[in-house]
Amino acid sequence: MPDAIIEPRRGKSSPKLGPVAVLAATEPDLGALRSRLGFDSDPGRNLFISRLYTSSDFLPDVCLAGPLVGAPYAVMIAETLIAWGARRMVFLGWCGALSEAVSTGDLVLPTSAFIDEGTSLHYVADASESTASVALVQTLSETGTALGIGLHPGALWTTDAPFRETREKVIAYRRRGALAVEMECSALFTVGAFRAVDVAALLVVSDDLSTLSWKPGFKDPRFAHGREAAGCIIGNVLARQTEREAANDQR
Repeated sequence: MPDAIIEPRRGKSSPKLGPVAVLAATEPDLGALRSRLGFDSDPGRNLFISRLYTSSDFLPDVCLAGPLVGAPYAVMIAETLIAWGARRMVFLGWCGALSEAVSTGDLVLPTSAFIDEGTSLHYVADASESTASVALVQTLSETGTALGIGLHPGALWTTDAPFRETREKVIAYRRRGALAVEMECSALFTVGAFRAVDVAALLVVSDDLSTLSWKPGFKDPRFAHGREAAGCIIGNVLARQTEREAANDQR
C-alpha cells in the first residue's frame, strides 16, 4: 500500500524463496514437518522469534516456518515470506471444536473464517469474514480423499482472546456455521487476498467446547493420529506438485 510507512521487503541477506511456504503453528508440528518434508539437514535461520527452513532434500521450491501463534504474529511471518517470494501458503494449526460434527483428532479444512481478531481490520476495515484459496482447499480435499483421510470443510471462528471464548460467543458463532475456533486463519486469509497469494489451512481438533465446557484432548491418541494425518496430506500435496513441475520441465 502506498500509504504504509513500513513495507515487508527482501533485503540483501534475505533468501529468495520458492513459491510454496508451509507454516506450522506449534513447535511439535514444526519438528514433525521438518522431518517429513526433508529439512532435517537444514539448521534453519531466525525469522523474528521463529525458525525458517529453506533447503529441503527433495522439495526445492518449498520453505517451512514456525512456530507462530496469534493473528498479528502469523501475519508478520506471512508478509515477510510473501516479500521473499512465496506465492502459495499452507498453514497447519490446532483448533477447538464448536460443533458436534467434529471431535478431537478430526481434521478441519477451513473454507472461510469469521473475523474476531484485530489484524484483518487493518487490511480491510469493514470485513467480517475472509476466505481461503478455493484452489488450495480443493487440492487439500482431493489429497485427503485419495489417502482415505476424512476432512471436515467449513467455516471457522478466529479470535485474539482464547480466554474470552464465552458461552454466548460459542453459541453465536456455531449458529453462523463455525465448526471450530482458532487464532490465525482469518488474518492469514485476509492477507492472502490483500497480497494476491493463495492461502489455505489444515487444522487438527485439539480440544472441544461444543458442550459449553472445555474438554482438552491434547493427550488423546486421536489427536496424535490427526496430527500425523495432517502432515501426511501436506507432504503428499507438495510431493505431487514437485513431480508435476519436474515433468513439465522435461517437456
